[in-house]
Amino acid sequence: MAKEQRQLARELYDRELLRLQQELVKLQEWVRVEGARLVVVFEGRDAAGKGGAIQRVTEYLNPRIARVVALPKPTEREQTQWYFQRYVEALPAAGEIVLFDRSWYNRAGVERVMGFCTDEEYWQFLHQCPIFEQMLIEAGILLRKYWFSVSDTEQERRFRGRLKDPMKRWKLSPMDVESIEHWEDYSRAKDEMFLHTDTPDSPWHVVESDDKRRARINMIAHLLSTVPYHEIAPPRIELPPRPAPRGYQRPPRDLQKYVPDHAAGLE
Repeated sequence: MAKEQRQLARELYDRELLRLQQELVKLQEWVRVEGARLVVVFEGRDAAGKGGAIQRVTEYLNPRIARVVALPKPTEREQTQWYFQRYVEALPAAGEIVLFDRSWYNRAGVERVMGFCTDEEYWQFLHQCPIFEQMLIEAGILLRKYWFSVSDTEQERRFRGRLKDPMKRWKLSPMDVESIEHWEDYSRAKDEMFLHTDTPDSPWHVVESDDKRRARINMIAHLLSTVPYHEIAPPRIELPPRPAPRGYQRPPRDLQKYVPDHAAGLE
C-alpha cells in the first residue's frame, strides 16, 4: 500500500523540474553522440500518472531522438506473431531513446486480469520475459522499468476528475471503469509479475505517485542517476552576416492567403 504523500510545493517543483529537464537534454545529446540505446518502460494502474511523467521527460527533447511508443490493440496478424515481435520493431537504433507508454507487460496486467490471453500464453510470458530483457541488456540496450503506484482513493479521485473535465474526458475508457471492480485482481497480477520479472539485471523501480509532482521529480532524477552520461560540448556555431539585397522583388502580399488575425479580436 502506497504511503501517504503531501503535495510538493509548486515553486519547488517547477524549479527542480526545469533543472532535471536541462539534464535530460544533456542525456539526450550523450545518447546521440555515443550511439547509445535507451529504453524506458512506464507501467502502472490506470490514472497512475504515467502519461504526465512521459510528457515532462520529453518536453524539451528532440522527437527524432526521443520517441514515445504507445502501441494500440494488436491486429489479427500481430496476434499470430511471437508476442514480443511488435515491441522489438519499436526498439531504438543507435543514438535513440524510446519511452514505452505501457509495454510488453500488458500481457501480465490487463490481458491476464481481463482474460484476453490464455493461461498458457500468460505463463509463457512470465518465463520468456526475463530472458527477452536479458537479451536486450546483453545487446547493449540500457533498459529501465518504472511502476507508478497509486492508491485506490487517489485513482478514483482522478477518474472522477476526468469524468467532469471535458478536456480530459477522452482519457476515461470503459476499461478504466472496469479496473475499479478488479482492483484486487490487478494487485495480485502486479505482485505475480514482479515475482518473475524483478531481476537483478532488470529490476523494477516503484514510483509512489499519489502526488504527481513528487512522482515526476523522483522518476526523472532516478533515471538520470542510472545512466553514465556526461555533458557533450556543443559545436561552435556562428551566424553569418545577412547578405545585402540583390534586387529580388517579391510578389504582392495580396496574392497570398493569410490566416485571419484571430488574436486581434482578443485585445
